[in-house]
Amino acid sequence: TVARFVRDEKLREALSFHSLLVGGNPFETSSLYTLIHYLERSYGVFFPRGGTGALVQALVKVFGELGGELRLSTAVGKIAVRGGKHWIGPAEAFDAVVSNADVHHTYSALYGDTATQRKLERSEWSMSLFVLYFGARGTWPGLAHHTVLFGPRYQGLLKDVFHGNSLPDDFSLYLHAPTVTDPSLAPPGDSAFYVLSPVPHLGNAPIDWSRAAPAYAERIFKALEARALPGLRERLATTRWFTPDDFRSQLRAYQGAAFSLAPLLTQSAWFRPHNRDPRIPGLYLVGAGTHPGAGLPGVISSAKATAELVARDLAEAAA
Repeated sequence: TVARFVRDEKLREALSFHSLLVGGNPFETSSLYTLIHYLERSYGVFFPRGGTGALVQALVKVFGELGGELRLSTAVGKIAVRGGKHWIGPAEAFDAVVSNADVHHTYSALYGDTATQRKLERSEWSMSLFVLYFGARGTWPGLAHHTVLFGPRYQGLLKDVFHGNSLPDDFSLYLHAPTVTDPSLAPPGDSAFYVLSPVPHLGNAPIDWSRAAPAYAERIFKALEARALPGLRERLATTRWFTPDDFRSQLRAYQGAAFSLAPLLTQSAWFRPHNRDPRIPGLYLVGAGTHPGAGLPGVISSAKATAELVARDLAEAAA
């Protein structure tokens, strides 16, 4: 539809890239995701002061007020279901488990559900990301909070990102500059950023990111300096990156896929793994891999849907 009614190539790109925000290839993903345009225009785009961490802390505060106990840095290896309970370790049993882990990790590593694991491995997975976080001295007047920088290719680059077996030479970038809205996220008078570049997941392109990352980061800095942030490299104060290897090792994301299952029509909304597992009583899912899908609004909606299911099911069991 966009290609038929919008003649300008650059405008078509601007109107079609939004499915990338939930891990989808604009040339393969359901047109359902063009609703992102409508939702943003109708309801706005909001940013919590203090960053996403402030939203997390607010939810933690509510959880504590409700009587919840938060345990951090507490690894879970296996979960066994016996006698209608979920056993985490030898001594702790729970009526229900809500897993925010990657769906593949939940079924393969935590529950040992090989049937669901094999089904997931036959599915299509989203691309991964190279995320570059950096702080810089000073500010750039006129810079927007959100900036998308298209590369020299569009459809060809997307084909390489979603189906290629190597790291493309070019890239398109999303630059996030939160200090434009909330200066408290950096020292007074300075700026904080992250920039992300869509890259193939490790199942398609098993790149050695320990070797590739430094040069790739330098190429991105060079592009940012030329197109959005003049003089950037001489003003850098701190830098770190997060690669597909980190998505896989730190977040247990299958193949390092940054958005879990790709949002194809047959893997969207109800067709994603359900918020309540149909075969393992008391297991619930939340996050990018379940209904309704990835992206911050999606996972918050997922949390709301899952919480309602848990509350209803436990109330019915106690009645």
